[in-house]
This record gives sequence, structure tokens and C-alpha cells, in this order.
Amino acid sequence: MTWTGLLIIMAIMFILLLSGVAMWIPFVIAPLILLVFYYPGIDLAVIFNQTVLEGLEPLPLTAVPTFIFAADIICRGQGANRLVDFIKSWIGHLPGGMAICTAGGCTMFGAVSGSVQATVVAIGKPLRPPLLEAGYSSPWAFGIIISSASLAALIPPSIAAIIYGVAAEVSIGALFLAGVGSGLLVFALFSIYSIIYSKIKGIGTFPKASWTTRFRATTGALPLFGFPVIILGGIFSGIFTPTEAAASSVVYAIVVEKLIYRELSFKGISQAALQTGMIMGIVLFLVALGRFMSWTLSYSGVPEMIFPPLLGTDPTQLRVIIIILVSYLIACMFIDSIVAIFVLTPLFAGYVLQLGIDPVFLGAVVILQCAIGACTPPFGINIFTAVAVFQRPYWEVTKGVFSWVAMMLVANVIILIVPDIVLWLPRLMIRGYGG
Repeated sequence: MTWTGLLIIMAIMFILLLSGVAMWIPFVIAPLILLVFYYPGIDLAVIFNQTVLEGLEPLPLTAVPTFIFAADIICRGQGANRLVDFIKSWIGHLPGGMAICTAGGCTMFGAVSGSVQATVVAIGKPLRPPLLEAGYSSPWAFGIIISSASLAALIPPSIAAIIYGVAAEVSIGALFLAGVGSGLLVFALFSIYSIIYSKIKGIGTFPKASWTTRFRATTGALPLFGFPVIILGGIFSGIFTPTEAAASSVVYAIVVEKLIYRELSFKGISQAALQTGMIMGIVLFLVALGRFMSWTLSYSGVPEMIFPPLLGTDPTQLRVIIIILVSYLIACMFIDSIVAIFVLTPLFAGYVLQLGIDPVFLGAVVILQCAIGACTPPFGINIFTAVAVFQRPYWEVTKGVFSWVAMMLVANVIILIVPDIVLWLPRLMIRGYGG
């Protein structure tokens, strides 16, 4: 493999991505061109079996569709609305209260679903009208919705954490715990910014709710607080594996929506199951694409071409971590985080192992890059979800995200300076973990 060949392959990928074709096309065509022209004798059938089919075998991947299923059940029922009413009743009257309510709602819904796309829909739909009513502009409202939805990638049960745990062979439970620290930090920064913005503009508040309203909203949302107890409590008490916790969350979601709220029909459950199956087909396809692309790059010696000039002869932990984070951030601005994780993680694995970088810390900050990329133009997944759901122009949806992205980049820097923000909980909860 030569530099000329690598540049040609990368140019083909970017041209295809920017041309608007389906994302899977460049991730199939580019590696096939590389293999056919540079390694014409290679058996593609064997490679397909070893990289694609075997890459879909890890058991923890089954946790992804079950968490998505639970989230879809909650979206079709009343859970999301009850959650929004609860937060709004307690903080809607504070400066920046509606913006904080949005960030808080996304954080709490993330503890139910783990899916950023589901969070855009579940929290964004009921909260966008109150945000506009409170005086925020439409782009600003979209900015807080899209960016706060990325908190679902940080707060457990994060689907991004499951995917990274499979790709990097890191404890998913430890990644869940590390995500609590990064998620709460981003939420705190969002809240501070919301308060300052609200006070400067004199907007963003609602009349204070009565204690009767608060009581009703709290009792209405109370069943939803069982999700983190079941998921995290079950995992770290040793009762459940992450996969079993995901299955339990589906059962609990059905109990809450069908028996407690009585707002979900059996037809709704079957529709949620069908939708989950369709989404999971896409997820597994993206996993396969990422595996195939990563293997092709490694086989072609691309890491040996690129990384030594970037990292130097004596790379430090900080330098390697920063290059890894920048690579993930740029990748997630253009492609789905699932593909980015499976393409990039194996390429950096040797350096991570060689320098003794804490895999849980690295996983936590990588997942943060995925969260930032999901709400960053040009192709952040949250942006296109919002465009499709709210049927508003692309520029209206993206115009207000940049200040929130800046807050997430600040969180990046803080975590690099103070790693204990993401490591304190794994150290506390996992016996023998030294961090």
C-alpha cells in the first residue's frame, strides 16, 4: 500500500459520502477497490467470513436491540411525557428552567433508553413547544434538544458504551459507570450556560408549579425511576449481566406502560418490536461494515503508514489520547458512531496497550467524542433525526448547536485534566479496579 493509493481510496470515500449516497456504499466500495487492486489474489469469501460474520457473534451485542425495544415502548406510551412533566414542575420556573428541563429530561431518558435518536424524539417532541413559548428562538431550541439528546450516549445504559465495550473488549459495566461522571459533567455545563443565557436574555421560565401539581407529576414519573435501579443495580449486584439487564428493562417497560400507565396496547408493543427489528438490522449491518473496513486498513498496513509520523518515535499517553479523540470526533461528524468505533478502535489498540492507557478512561472519552459528533454538522445523526421528526430545514436545525458543542468540548478538556471525574465511580463500585 502506498500513500498515493491511500489518498485515492480516502478521496473516493469522501466524494461518495458528500454526494449523499447511502452511508454503507463508500464503506463497501472503498475497501473492495483497495483489496482488488493491491491484493488481487486474496480470497474475499474467507475474509467476509472471518471479519464480518464472526464480528457479529459477541453476545453483548444482543443488549443493543433490547434497550432499543425498551426505549420504543416508552416512546409509544406515556413515560416520556410523565418524565417531562415531572422535571418541568420542579425547575420550570427557575432561570433557564426550560432549557435545564430539556437537558435533565434527556439525561433521565438516557437512563431508560441509551439511544440518542430515541431521546431526540421522546424528549424533543413534548419540549420544543414549551421552549418556544418560553421565548427561545427555534434554532436555539433545536440546539439544546439535539445536544442534550447526546447525553443518552453517556448515561448508562449507553448503546455507544456497549458497542465500544464489544469492539475494545472492555468491561461494559465499567464503561456504564464511567459514563455517569461524563454525563453529569456535561449536564452541569449545559445548566450553567442555560442560566447565564436566560438571565441575559430575560427568557426561559414558566410560572411556578403548585405543590399539588408537583406531587402529581412526581407520582406519575415515579415508576420510571425503577429503570436505573434494575439496570445498574442488577448488573453491579451480580444478579444480571448487561444483556440480561437489557431484557429485564423490556419487561419492566411493558409493565410500566401496559399495567401502570395503561396507555400502551398490544398492537403498540408489536409495532415497537417490528421497529426494533428493523433498527437492529441496520445496527448489525453497520457493525459488519466497520469490521470489514478496519480489517482492510490493518491488512494494508495503513496504521504503520499514518501513526508513526503523527505520534513520533517516543509517543506519550497524552499525545496518543488526543490523537485518538480527534480522530473519533472527526469521524463521528461524518459517519455513524458504530462504524467509527469498529473502524478506529482496532487501529489504535497497539498503542493503547503499549502505553498502558486505562481502557475504561479511554472508552469514556471516546464515547464523549461520539456524543459530540452526533450533534455536530455536517452529518451528526441527531441533526438528521431532528430534521426528519420536526420537518424543519437543515440550517434552522443546525444553527443553534455550536454553543452546546463548545460546552461539550470544554467537558473534554476538564476530563483530560481531571480523569477522576469518570474513574471515581468504577473505582468505588468495581472490586479490584485500580483505574
